[in-house]
Amino acid sequence: MKSIVRDISLAPQGHDKINWVKEFMPVLNILNEDLSKTKPLTGKNLVITMHLEAKTAYLALVLKNAGANVCITGSNPLSTQDDVAAALAEQGVTVYAWYNTTEEEYEQFLHKALDTKPDIIIDDGGDLVSLLHGQRSDLAAGILGGSEETTTGVLRLQSLADAGKLKFPMIAVNDANCKYLFDNRYGTGQSTWDGIMRTTNLTVTGKTVVVAGYGWCGKGVAMRAKGLGANVIITEIDPVKAIEAVFDGFQVMPMQQAAALGDIFVTLTGCKDVITGEHFVKMKSGAMMANAGHFDVEINKDDLAKHAVSIRKVRKNIEEFVLKDGRKIYLLAEGRLVNLAAGDGHPTEIMDLSFAMQALSVLYILENHKNMENDVHKLPRELDLKVAALKLQAMNISIDQLSAEQIEYLQQA
Repeated sequence: MKSIVRDISLAPQGHDKINWVKEFMPVLNILNEDLSKTKPLTGKNLVITMHLEAKTAYLALVLKNAGANVCITGSNPLSTQDDVAAALAEQGVTVYAWYNTTEEEYEQFLHKALDTKPDIIIDDGGDLVSLLHGQRSDLAAGILGGSEETTTGVLRLQSLADAGKLKFPMIAVNDANCKYLFDNRYGTGQSTWDGIMRTTNLTVTGKTVVVAGYGWCGKGVAMRAKGLGANVIITEIDPVKAIEAVFDGFQVMPMQQAAALGDIFVTLTGCKDVITGEHFVKMKSGAMMANAGHFDVEINKDDLAKHAVSIRKVRKNIEEFVLKDGRKIYLLAEGRLVNLAAGDGHPTEIMDLSFAMQALSVLYILENHKNMENDVHKLPRELDLKVAALKLQAMNISIDQLSAEQIEYLQQA
């Protein structure tokens, strides 16, 4: 299959980016060394739909080195890096992706990837699985299984499974400890602020930050905002998470109340219409909004446009909406994932853990698919422990081990 990328001449700088991240992904390096020798995926077709930047590219190369025929597309119109896509294409991965795809191009690339008739899939957000249960359901019978990277995607999968409609087994990689405890919290926490700060070139300290959603991603963004000197407000619908936010030292209130107080708003709920017209009319002039949830539906852009008398791009990844009373509200990265659309995504060392889990999930499906029901599965805990142990080893950190007497005591307890 011939790749479709924006500009193949960009490949040299893409190679540089991939080589850089490889220096800081020791767990994936260990897996790559082993899989390059054993090649357990020989002859298998693998389709990956993820944010196509350097760390994702290295995962794709590890799986290619394991013997797979790898095809990759982007999972968000603004997160593909054209130089990385070109570099992957030069290294023998089939790529259908470029930055700033139209909706039509985005779907076309997904279809072209599925034309390779995958045996195993890696999805990010659920768009690939959705096609395989809709327009491309003819391919579902040939899928051994797949894995899902995000909270949003796992929710979509669980909905299919609960309805008895899931056509093949899927692993919720997002629910593995070595994914969500680090990726969702520390990864999203840092990368969201990387995207906001590099885009605005403004301070966070002294500002009031409103974080919508106090799941693991929201916890990370709130923690980093506090560390940067912000006053942090949390909005939530879950009473338990709301209490947790209070006990973590944050103010908690409804968005209706927070709308008038915030200088920066960050949405991380996985739901739609978190910030809408009823909130825009209360916001301060100069308020900035960013989304770090998977889809661009958390900030209602249609409502925002209806309330504006003028809209213009004032800086890369910043749109200014002037409201009827003269107030100005700013939207970052078109309301898409700000950490990827306006940044480089999660830190490399964090994605080393997440993508090691992805690689192991592919191998687990290969070995166990015949015994897996068409449901949403968790990876066995021993794989979590394996990745964590390898990461500690790479960091030259040792931990205690139970003695034989301690093991016997716990078994009898």
